[in-house]
Order: sequence, then C-alpha cells, then structure tokens
Amino acid sequence: MDYDIFNGDADGICALHQLRLQEPRPEATMITGVKRDINLLNQIKDSSPNRLTVLDISLDRNRNSLEEQLLAGAKVLYIDHHFAGEIPDHANLTTHIDPAAEICTSLIVDQLVDGRFRAWAVAAAFGDNLHDAARAAASGLNLSQNQLNQLRELGELLNYNGYGATLSDLYFHPAALYQALQPYEDPFDFLNSAPELQTLRQGYQEDMLLAAKQEETTLPTIGRIYHFPDAPWARRVAGVFSNLKAREKKDLAHALVTANPDQTLRISVRAPLNKRENADTLCRAFPTGGGRSAAAGINNLPPELLNKFLISFEHTFARS
Repeated sequence: MDYDIFNGDADGICALHQLRLQEPRPEATMITGVKRDINLLNQIKDSSPNRLTVLDISLDRNRNSLEEQLLAGAKVLYIDHHFAGEIPDHANLTTHIDPAAEICTSLIVDQLVDGRFRAWAVAAAFGDNLHDAARAAASGLNLSQNQLNQLRELGELLNYNGYGATLSDLYFHPAALYQALQPYEDPFDFLNSAPELQTLRQGYQEDMLLAAKQEETTLPTIGRIYHFPDAPWARRVAGVFSNLKAREKKDLAHALVTANPDQTLRISVRAPLNKRENADTLCRAFPTGGGRSAAAGINNLPPELLNKFLISFEHTFARS
C-alpha cells in the first residue's frame, strides 16, 4: 500500500501538496493528526512491503516504526527538518533531512520539485515563522506586497489549525484541510474561494483576543513566559501566539505554558529569532520533548518539573 504520512501543520500539508501536484497518488492512504502528534508511523499496522512518503515529522521519534517498516520491505521517502539523530543506512530509505534553522520541509520539497509550486512553499515557511526565508523564496515570483501578505496569512491559518491536544480542538482535520486545497495548483485561487479560510480567520481573531489578555512574565535580557489555561482556544492559538511574540522581541526567547486536560503541561518554546539555537536541546531534556533549534516543545510535562524547566529555560538562553 501507499501511505502519505505528514505533520498536520502548514509545513506538512504544503509539503505533501507540492509532491502530489508533481506526482499524484490518489490511492495513497493519508496518516496525519494534530501538530504535536508526530509518532505517526506506528499507525501503520500491516507488515507488507509498503511505499511510504513521510513529511515533517522527526525520524528520531519514529525510529523504531521506521526500522520495522524497512525490515518488512517498505520503500521510504523521508523529508524533514527536525532533529533526526543517526539516520539508518538502508537501500530502501531515501532521506532529504536538513535541520538548519532557516529551512522547513516545504522548502526542501520545493528544491526537489524544481520550484514548480513555490508559492505553496512560501506560505509554509511563513507558517513556520520563517519570514525571512519565505521572502527570500518568494523573491523570484514577482509578487506584490498584497500577495505576499496573502501567502503569509494562508501559512499562518493552516498552521493555526494544526494546534490542539486532540483533533476535537481543531476546526478541521488536517487531512480534510489538505483535501480542500488539493485541487488548487495556485494558492491564490484557494485563498479566493475556500470557505475553510473564513472559518479559520474568525477563529484566529477570537482566540488571539483571549490570548492577549493573559499575563506576561518577563526575564530581563532573556525572555518572556506566558501561562494559558486548559481550554481549546488556548491550545489552538499556542503556536501562532508564540510566533507573534517571538517576532515582537527578536532578541528574546519565549515560552508558553498551557495546562493540559490530564493536569500535565504543554510547553511551546521559541528561541530568539536573532539567534535560532537551543530550543530543541532544551525541550529534548524533558519527557515528551522535541522539535528544532528555533522552535520546540514538550507535550506532557509533569507539573512537578515546571520549575526545573523554567530554570533550564533561563540558563539555556542566558548562555545563547
């Protein structure tokens, strides 16, 4: 069987869209979920020699399932920008993995498809808070400032939809959102006709109004920390809110602590945009942590470890 396995955020969706515009596979089974649901390969239960396309999820976090699939004869194309650890040496595994701070999976795919659908990669880069990289990629597209703003909004809204503890927090299942944009080679056609975007615009505006009311803790010269309650709006807006705050103060690190329904804590970390380092090493030091150097998180931090995390946050970015 063919499987398309992708992160449910803007980068994963736009990466897959570019690939399937280039090489359609309508028979492929999609596996995706909320942005933080990255252990996706373990959802494949059959042990036949499958063909897998894996996009925007950490190889390190999926290593055991990947090795099981390779052992069963699967052929795997793996494209990502997160920490991978040691990459298995296997004839059936093709990897395009670049963890550089200014790259995302959609920009890697853009290179693989010779820039044919670059506007989608630009939108994804904006969604991943890579605004400089997005503008650089767009430089040859002859876009107006208004069009560039539209791609920024598209990327941010697709990303906004991916955040939540469970699929019930989201406005749209990421697979359904991918299917909504699938008929469109030109993202501006999608922007001008998709009812899903109006739903996301309204939700984004309402959630950001609530987020703006939350208290801020400032660590001078180091960063800012926010605490959000256990609420669907708080989980939905976590990523775009963190990205916004990071752009406001590019020399500071940022952490968002959101209460989970099970009493654990969900952490989002943004390294200073002027020095995109160490967010991933900070978060990987805690259970369920991971990400990339510029932006990382912890899915379920035990509350008794919060103080340790805050101390580590301060020490990590005081050294940066």
